[in-house]
Amino acid sequence: MTFDRPALEIAGGVVITALLAWAAVSDLRARRIPNTLVLTLAVLGLVYMLLSRQSPSALAGWSGGLVVGFALWIPLHVLGMLGAGDVKLFAAAAAWLGPMGAVRGALLCAIVGGLLSLIFMVWTRTSGATLRRLGSWAVVAASGGWKAPAPASQATHQLPYGVAMAVGLSLAWWLPQLLPLR
Repeated sequence: MTFDRPALEIAGGVVITALLAWAAVSDLRARRIPNTLVLTLAVLGLVYMLLSRQSPSALAGWSGGLVVGFALWIPLHVLGMLGAGDVKLFAAAAAWLGPMGAVRGALLCAIVGGLLSLIFMVWTRTSGATLRRLGSWAVVAASGGWKAPAPASQATHQLPYGVAMAVGLSLAWWLPQLLPLR
């Protein structure tokens, strides 16, 4: 693997990684991702895109990443499976990656999130409750009915998904070859 990247791309990578790490720590500590952090991430993403690309493609890449990033995760928020802060965080970071990078990032976040969920269920000893909850959703879905999932009983028993978002998005930035999309 070669690491032939321009200095601006490396500097951008350091900035986005630091902001994503801040979001992960905040989500772990307070189960919240500050809106000021999300706004900072989005604005600096626009600055990065403007510095690294031609003006029309910069705006298209930034807005395309933002819209695709939001569209990919908002259904999980509507279903009660993901916090609004996680959706906003992903959309703001996806603005740095552009539309295809947002898709790559979403896939990597889902993989990392699945692995972290398994670890989290074992760590908190909530695997039985989680499996029962998933089973009840499957029964409702199979019967053709729909109801919004009930929230978990305590916030401490929910995975801080900002961590998975931070890791997946960082991987999408630094190692895009992990999922070579066209």
